[in-house]
Amino acid sequence: MQLPSRVTIVEVGPRDGLQNEPETIPTALKIGLIDRLSRTGLTMIEATSFVSPRWVPQLADAADVLAGITRAPGVRYPVLVPNERGLDRALAAGARDIAVFGSASEAFSQRNLGCSIEDSLEMFAPVVRRATTEGIDVRGYVSMVCGCPDQGDVPVADVLRITVALFELGCREVSLGDTIGVGTVGQVQDLLEQLAPHVLVDRLAVHLHDTYGQGLVNTLAAFEAGVTVADTSAGGLGGCPFAPGATGNLATEDLVYALEGSGVATGVDLEDLLATTAWLSDELGRPPSSRVARAVLARRPPERDA
Repeated sequence: MQLPSRVTIVEVGPRDGLQNEPETIPTALKIGLIDRLSRTGLTMIEATSFVSPRWVPQLADAADVLAGITRAPGVRYPVLVPNERGLDRALAAGARDIAVFGSASEAFSQRNLGCSIEDSLEMFAPVVRRATTEGIDVRGYVSMVCGCPDQGDVPVADVLRITVALFELGCREVSLGDTIGVGTVGQVQDLLEQLAPHVLVDRLAVHLHDTYGQGLVNTLAAFEAGVTVADTSAGGLGGCPFAPGATGNLATEDLVYALEGSGVATGVDLEDLLATTAWLSDELGRPPSSRVARAVLARRPPERDA
């Protein structure tokens, strides 16, 4: 396997992970998690989401979280925004990096966003335009790139269409999400091979869930295909609401461990990351989903202090 010499990890636990928690997470815990992650060497930590609290009540404290974190030098804290109203809230809270979220599945877009794919792009257009005018970096997400719980298979042509559209709107980077974690190595490689003639692969990222235990190998396969950015979550935080009972995000430490052992630089201190996962596990009162964290923590007590 020919891997890049260095990759960037986007930590999504504070947003994509915590939004799936069944119990309300205190704002102080969210701030503590982000601050601890900021000291691990991660350079991109997705902090929260400015979607309507009616849709995601777990992240209703988005402004308080952004106000409470200690911003580390060299670390960026993107936030998810769905529309112009969300952008207004994010800007008022001091956000300097944002992300917009679309779907390659028409059925999922209708159910989750309440509009068609074309309508969602029209909704994102003024958001991206205003943000870029103000010098704010914009990242795009495309969900359901390997399959959808509502429609089943998702044609690569549909993934390509919205990916190209997000770049044309002005997104700097587009993250391809296997939201329900059904993808396989061959599928991921084929997807990237078909996208490569139309978009710059080095401006793509992957967000490959681990529902079927394929998140790590799929991410490594994407790296072999030329991608150098991956979204992960400390401790494997987060579930998969579209596949009940299944795990969700690929654990950050599982990816870091694999890359370190393969000579790929991440800039992340694995010991500091594991200490953060141990603290979080203790705070949530349950073991992490991460295989690496479970193996390490089985040999030592959790570290409770930062």
